[in-house]
Amino acid sequence: MTGHAHEYDKKATRLTLAVLIPAAALTLIGLLLLWPGKIAAEPWTGPPHHTGDVVTVHQRACTPDEAAPDVAAQVCGEVTVRLNDGPDAGRIVSTRLPSGPGAPVVKPGDRVILVYGDSFDDPTGTRYEIIDHERGTQIWLLVLIFALTIVAFGRWRGVTALAGLGVTFMVLLAFIVPAILQGEPPLLVAIVGSAAIMLVVLYLTHGFSTQTSMAVLGTLASLALTGALAAFTTAALHLTGVADEQASFLTIQYGDVNMLGLLLAGIIIGALGVLDDVTVTQSYTVAELARANPAMGFAELYRAASRVGRAHITSVINTIVLAYAGASLPLLLLLSAGPGQSNGGWLQMLKSEQLAQEIVRSAVGTIGLIAAVPITTALAALAVRGRPIGLRFRPPRPRRRRPDPLESAWGLEPEAVPQGDDPR
Repeated sequence: MTGHAHEYDKKATRLTLAVLIPAAALTLIGLLLLWPGKIAAEPWTGPPHHTGDVVTVHQRACTPDEAAPDVAAQVCGEVTVRLNDGPDAGRIVSTRLPSGPGAPVVKPGDRVILVYGDSFDDPTGTRYEIIDHERGTQIWLLVLIFALTIVAFGRWRGVTALAGLGVTFMVLLAFIVPAILQGEPPLLVAIVGSAAIMLVVLYLTHGFSTQTSMAVLGTLASLALTGALAAFTTAALHLTGVADEQASFLTIQYGDVNMLGLLLAGIIIGALGVLDDVTVTQSYTVAELARANPAMGFAELYRAASRVGRAHITSVINTIVLAYAGASLPLLLLLSAGPGQSNGGWLQMLKSEQLAQEIVRSAVGTIGLIAAVPITTALAALAVRGRPIGLRFRPPRPRRRRPDPLESAWGLEPEAVPQGDDPR
């Protein structure tokens, strides 16, 4: 039994290296070829921004000149703010109460961001206007609580998970986004970037083991399937990738960006975030089942782990759809209340590119996720047992060693010895 397990482990190691070394080499070559140069940031030409602390807030009814048309229950007023930086640092200035859709609601003690510009209405010739809350302290506090929670629960694994998260952000911000802005093919950039994230993060988080390697192989195969299916689906539906104001603005500002490729890149990157969860779970499930019951063969391991995978995947599918629906909720509300309801209803809205893109993201990501379960389960079971599907593993039959003359004289039965061991 030990000899067979050792032989299968060596075969799994050779298989892993035969696939992962070329994959890692191709990923490294892709990073070198597609790595973006330094992007020259355009100088800020808008009005300067400053921070300040709200001192007082005075509300009053709006005058006819101040009231916006078709806006009910509008409130006007003045806010005094102590400036923290800029040429007027330390000075208390007065500005009007923010109003309109999405305007920040301020109260004394809030730290806010103000924009500075010339105004003919102000006797001093200057004007400050509140545009947003300053959230730096709150965000860093939330990030600190997030990190401490992960470390407290995961301990050393939590630390490696945070390191993996740092690698993910580094690849996204230092490679994927700048490379796409420089006009590189977004789909190719997303594939190379996703492979780099996966290879580093999975091994960093879960360590170098056969189970992690099988999860990596399963993720690679599922990502390739997801990318191919996304390319086919977007072509069949004649999607352009330009379906909202942000995409339209991006095409105006950066004409070199391939918007359809950007849509495909978003599908792949979004799928990667859930794929590694499923593949790691399946790989380690197979390993634990094999450790708990060494007599289980390939087919038994595959069936048992697949049952776990089906239970996992049904909940994850709902997670994906709800995640995309939550991100697209303003779009759904706009389409539901818009002219689509009076021009064909929901059926007509489903045909629009705005909603079609979200459907493609959800459907293609889910199909790739489902495919990851059998692929990773089969690879992990193959690494553990080394038997093809359909062949049941049977432990070697014990054989009896040749009787010893002395044992025969005393009437002793020769003991059984495991196959493969020396009978003497």
